[in-house]
Amino acid sequence: MKIKEVNRVPRHMTTIGGQALIEGILMRGPRDIAIAIRKPDDEIVLTKSRLNTLGTRYRFFALPIIRGVVGLIESMAFGMKALMYSAEHFEEGMEEPQKETLFRKVFKDRSEDVEMALTLLLALAMTIAFFILLPSFLTNLLRDRIGTPFILNIVEGLIRITIFFIYIVLVSKMEEIGRVFEYHGAEHKTIHCYENGEELTIDNVRKHPILHPRCGTSFLFMVMIVSILVLSFFGWPNPMQRLLIRLVMLPVIAGISYEINRLIGKSNSQLSYILSYPGLLIQKMATVKEPDDGQIEVAIEALNGVLTGDGSDDLWR
Repeated sequence: MKIKEVNRVPRHMTTIGGQALIEGILMRGPRDIAIAIRKPDDEIVLTKSRLNTLGTRYRFFALPIIRGVVGLIESMAFGMKALMYSAEHFEEGMEEPQKETLFRKVFKDRSEDVEMALTLLLALAMTIAFFILLPSFLTNLLRDRIGTPFILNIVEGLIRITIFFIYIVLVSKMEEIGRVFEYHGAEHKTIHCYENGEELTIDNVRKHPILHPRCGTSFLFMVMIVSILVLSFFGWPNPMQRLLIRLVMLPVIAGISYEINRLIGKSNSQLSYILSYPGLLIQKMATVKEPDDGQIEVAIEALNGVLTGDGSDDLWR
């Protein structure tokens, strides 16, 4: 399958997006969030909740640039909560019952919320360490040889991209993560099927590609590219200033990247193809895999869970 095949504008471009979980898929529609999980006994459990984002409540948070920042934060929160929910169903199939740890005894009914908050903080700390501090430190070792701030920022960006690529390739080799990436492929195939106006059946979904130009993987790659350009305006100050600048500018970079991805996603121009190619290549090499029929069935359940019956509700405008 050529990457070019997934860059064509479909009949119905949808705003619906998803996330692969542990033996399941989250779909986010125009009004609802649906989570479909395959339990150890092979039953598919579907749960729905009303979507109540800041953007739907306040116009300010739906403005360009700002909507990308808010959407990223909300997606992380939704995604983390859904991952923990899917993990609970996965643990049901374990032989030994879950023991009540000291952590659960201390926080009791609030233990899940505290655990999710700590997990988010740990993920944020690791992101800062590996994708901000480490590239900056390694690049600074070359400061005397390079000298030019703009080139230093380019080198830092290339190191960051390299670390990201190595990370996802290594993670994709893990058996459990491999299953998640197969569900990722099922999510993409199902959305492609829906966007092309076909009935959501296993046979129809199976024939569609596993890559998608509006995937979160492509968005993360775009963030890294945009960061090179934006951070170049700030030169190459001392380490503490560099860290502060990168943290402060991260929301701006995310907002710009989101808007670029929106433009790329609904265009079939040659420029759009060139800009989307790196993200699609990373998907192909690491973050998506061909699903089986059972995984496709879960994806169909999740997508059906957020459809309103009126295609104009989820149309990408």
